[in-house]
Amino acid sequence: MSLKLGIPSKGRLMEKTFDWFGARGVTLRRAGSDREYAGAVAGIDGVSLVLLSAGEIPRELAAGRIHLGVTGTDLVHEKLPRWEQQVQQIAPLGFGQADLILAVPQFWVDVETLDDLDAVAAAFRATHGHRLRIATKYHRLVREFLRDAGVADYALVDSQGATEGTVANETAEMVADITSTGETLRANHLKIMGDGLILRSQATLWRSRVAPYSDAEKAALDALLQRVG
Repeated sequence: MSLKLGIPSKGRLMEKTFDWFGARGVTLRRAGSDREYAGAVAGIDGVSLVLLSAGEIPRELAAGRIHLGVTGTDLVHEKLPRWEQQVQQIAPLGFGQADLILAVPQFWVDVETLDDLDAVAAAFRATHGHRLRIATKYHRLVREFLRDAGVADYALVDSQGATEGTVANETAEMVADITSTGETLRANHLKIMGDGLILRSQATLWRSRVAPYSDAEKAALDALLQRVG
């Protein structure tokens, strides 16, 4: 048995994760072609590499099928209810930063705060006969944030891609999405609400609290954690 480390399987997130571990004396590499989802770990004994999509890693950690995993804060908080009981944050990696925010059309000149949104949402329902629609793939985080802010008259519309375009396409009135620069929002004539920051996210190393650990896996975990600081 070996300690299983889950890493994003493609793109800049994988490359930057490989670089982060490499700078700490742990070499990760993909085994074979880009189509293979296995890898190798050098520089430390008893650790095996599992390549997964970033979105799968929270689920695998919570199920105890991997011991460690790298994925975004946003995905852990969204996908795992009571995440603190299932995973432990080990280290933020310093890349993949993005903010989960609420954005409204730029021409909504009277909507800058959540109090404004609450009033507009109530008026929208009275005028149109249905709730104001917010396009997002972060249902849990958005619902909890708006509940805490006292905003009630809205409906979440699932959007798994091109969320910023839903307002122009008239499938939603506003969005809740991840952004790093805000350029895509501005290009789609959207503005971030002044108090609409839901979560700051970045790539993070997590440990499963529920995975079984043999003595050898515990030793490998201790060795790896000492290496990565």
